[in-house]
Amino acid sequence: MDAIKLMTQNCIKEQTPDFSIGDTVRVAVKIREGEKERIQAFEGTVIAKRGSGVAETFTVRRLSYGVGVERVFPLHSPNVTDVKVIRKGKVRRAKLYYLRGRVGKSAKVKEALK
Repeated sequence: MDAIKLMTQNCIKEQTPDFSIGDTVRVAVKIREGEKERIQAFEGTVIAKRGSGVAETFTVRRLSYGVGVERVFPLHSPNVTDVKVIRKGKVRRAKLYYLRGRVGKSAKVKEALK
């Protein structure tokens, strides 16, 4: 086994949430303000996933007061406490970067039928 994999295998979470590109998710993130620590939710559409192992990340995009906000979350970070899938999306692309140039109804992703 690779030396880097050996060092990072104890940092990987055992249970990772099952979500994919186009899904609407609510990510619970630990926020530290001084000595206080709280959990803040960030809800939006997953537009990208990249990496593998301990370096795996995903990008979530949402519109906040008419301005697009994107955050990149490390999947195995201890600060990411929970990822809940709100809605499954039906997409045909691996990256949804085209949503950056769209606003309103054209920026929506169709819901996948189960």
